[in-house]
Amino acid sequence: MNAPSRYASVLRPGLFAGQLHWVTGGGSGIGRCVAHELASLGATVVISGRTAEKLDRVAAEIAEDGGRAITLAFDIRDEEAVKANVAEVVKQHGAIHGLVNNAGGQFPAPLMAISKRGFDAVVANNLTGGFLMMREVFLQSMQARGGAIVNMTADFRNGMPGMGHSGAARAGMSNLTMTAAFEWAHAGVRVNAVAPGWIASSGMDTYGGMTRSIIPRLKKHVPLRRMGVEAEVSAAICFLLSPGAAFITGVTLAIDGGAPLGSPLFPDLDHDRSQAFDGFHRAVVPEVLKGGA
Repeated sequence: MNAPSRYASVLRPGLFAGQLHWVTGGGSGIGRCVAHELASLGATVVISGRTAEKLDRVAAEIAEDGGRAITLAFDIRDEEAVKANVAEVVKQHGAIHGLVNNAGGQFPAPLMAISKRGFDAVVANNLTGGFLMMREVFLQSMQARGGAIVNMTADFRNGMPGMGHSGAARAGMSNLTMTAAFEWAHAGVRVNAVAPGWIASSGMDTYGGMTRSIIPRLKKHVPLRRMGVEAEVSAAICFLLSPGAAFITGVTLAIDGGAPLGSPLFPDLDHDRSQAFDGFHRAVVPEVLKGGA
């Protein structure tokens, strides 16, 4: 069955026409979805990541849908690679209007089992690499021309038991977002973050063991009684990049269905009243959620 031919964004057509937006981690999951939505709204999209083949597949999808994507394979944890790739994009394509700092990753483990090497790797993926991208995009483009940055965090409001290294890094990114919003406001640069909760995305298929067995049951712990979909995160990101968010900076927007809220003293009732906004015409259900979970 062929997918619909176009992304059904809630934002107006042509919103980002003539602009260049960069999505790190654009080869899969939420980053892939954001790249598609930005391209559908007229942007030329730079998608970067560590695996060229994944990036090329997404760029081919975007081209098939009538958009334009540029691919760059490098590691955001490599400072010199970040500097060189940002410089090349600015040289070849001019101003970078938006940066979506989406790349990241982690593995489940209790604190007592996390090695220093593992902790450092997750912090580098989810905080240091994002900082390097922010800094270089600011220095090489946005300082002179303005722009908007959206950073990716996670639902760390009540801590992240089982992923303490990721929670620490994501909380750090939220704080870094506030600092950058203040320091870079004079240059016409807005900096915000999003904090997704349990989103039905391809990243769920990277987990095994006990974590994988829990995933289909997570919706029972969300007041809206469902998981989010990639398009719901992308819609928030694209709004924060848009002129409609011109007076919003330094915030971390939770996209979690209210999962951290509530109390065991208050009844939490099952229902089916919450309907997902799924505008991504090429969305794929994670394998772990297939079978009606």
